[in-house]
Amino acid sequence: MPQIRRLPEALVNRIAAGEVVERPAAALKELVENSIDSGAARITVKIIDGGLTRIEVTDDGCGMSPEQMALALERHATSKLPDEAIEQVSTLGFRGEALPSIASVARFTLESRPKDAKQGWRKVTDHGELVEDGPAALPLGTRVRVENLFGKVPARRKFLRTARSEYGACLDVVRRLAMARSDIAISFEHGDRRVFSLQAGETIEMRVAEIVARELANNAVSINLERETPSGRLRLTGVAGLPTYNRGVADHQYLFVNGRPVKDRLLTGAVRGAYADMLARDRHAVLALFLEIPAEDVDVNVHPAKTEVRFRDSQAVRGFIVSGLRKALGTGDRRSAQSPDAAAMGRWQSEPAREEVSPAFRSIFEGRDWAQSRPSYVAESAREYNAQTGEVLAAPQGRAEMAEPLPKGSEEFPLGIARGQVANTYVVAEAADGLVIVDQHAAHERLVLERLRAAGAEDALKRSQALLMPEVVELEEVDCDRLEEGIPKMAELGLVLERFGPDAMLVRAVPHALGKANPHKLLQDIADDIAKHGDAILLGEKLDLVLATMACHGSVRAGRVLNVAEMNALLREMERTPRSGQCNHGRPTWVKLSMDDVEKLFGRH
Repeated sequence: MPQIRRLPEALVNRIAAGEVVERPAAALKELVENSIDSGAARITVKIIDGGLTRIEVTDDGCGMSPEQMALALERHATSKLPDEAIEQVSTLGFRGEALPSIASVARFTLESRPKDAKQGWRKVTDHGELVEDGPAALPLGTRVRVENLFGKVPARRKFLRTARSEYGACLDVVRRLAMARSDIAISFEHGDRRVFSLQAGETIEMRVAEIVARELANNAVSINLERETPSGRLRLTGVAGLPTYNRGVADHQYLFVNGRPVKDRLLTGAVRGAYADMLARDRHAVLALFLEIPAEDVDVNVHPAKTEVRFRDSQAVRGFIVSGLRKALGTGDRRSAQSPDAAAMGRWQSEPAREEVSPAFRSIFEGRDWAQSRPSYVAESAREYNAQTGEVLAAPQGRAEMAEPLPKGSEEFPLGIARGQVANTYVVAEAADGLVIVDQHAAHERLVLERLRAAGAEDALKRSQALLMPEVVELEEVDCDRLEEGIPKMAELGLVLERFGPDAMLVRAVPHALGKANPHKLLQDIADDIAKHGDAILLGEKLDLVLATMACHGSVRAGRVLNVAEMNALLREMERTPRSGQCNHGRPTWVKLSMDDVEKLFGRH
């Protein structure tokens, strides 16, 4: 029979490297995390060719002695676990596998000098073999250089992507870690180009906006929420973009648990649930959330890369995040996307100076009896202006209120006082600090939706409608398992299920609003949704869609003429209603053009 033998240490390290270091970005993540754990105040990251040629990380942390450096290159040796309580770990890296794994598949240079040493030390390992060990001149701290990653492992090297793709992954890693620690100065260079340089001491809001997009600062709300639990305190902080500030992909959602960047489907599902009735299904929020939770309530040892976590009470965590986001958006989401679209603004054209007045221009203004009434003049001038082309232009649809001084106390009205209606669709208002344009249908649609909710319509939609004959739905066993775990939650939404054998579910009642839905398709969609997000978000979204449809049909339509009193009543109700800054599909309900922008259009600023 085949003999069982111990694998060589070098081969063991390469096997471990397959789990920890599958690409340059993974190696970079481990090195930057080590720098953060060392107490560094400044970290410099340099890569060449997306990390395929070189990765270099320099910090001013505590440093290591030669003896500690030797231990650091041995497997399962770490300074970050003072005892065996691995579930209480508070550092980013702690498994003791990263450095020996990287050293086994690259040329690895480790240089370090602790604060009490007069000189530093250098160790160089080439694919697991020590080739240099001696003193080195360097400042306090540590410098790690990784070159020719997988150079002697061609089977792994050929599966790496292009330098451009690997650079993108490295950039994402550094951005996430930099976002988590705004107290550390971090710079990132790719080749000869400095990508960014972040200063220490920034607020979370400043750091997030600087990394993600500067316009996020004006289109987001801050989050700061705490809740006491039997095991300790939950805290949620961060920045959440307004629903009107969204993206087509979810790659601008940054999630952190106890300072550790994670990609967790439960957290992603919670974000989706919080924005459920404010975004279309194909749009995604932009945000950075920092969750602090007692260490014993979360397991970070799920995967060697430590990007996945498990929560002891996942439903409580999800509910905390959803309520925290909704509360934050409820205080600041009366705002819309604060400035008009730049492309739209660019289409405003100033009239060029003319030496000769055109015939069309003369046809409107020359020989005119200015004493005649305005309505007939407007209609006649419109017809006369288009006489050359043979087209007849309908009278303009805009209606304006007599321009009077703003009444006292109008500065208390952020959306201003109505001045007129354009195209029977847009309300134009004058605020103390600019010009406001409101989409009357989108705005009223949101107001009606909030009224329906306040009146209990949401609960009415969820009310169960018992089936005359319970229906048996056959599904795969794994899907039935997922649905069985969510039976209590779905019962709250009006969907009453029972397990009916290993591969079937019994549907006894469905939500009143979905009485005509196909039970088999509904359950299959919910099972797929649970597999993707870890929770049955889809059912809630379906009910929200019904409620939003009711709100749409009950709201003021585009094209309806409003009088001034109705327009002002709409503006005042918008100012009182949460989430009035965006319609039920995430589009803005109003935009504001500041007086500075108006003056710029006319060259007065």
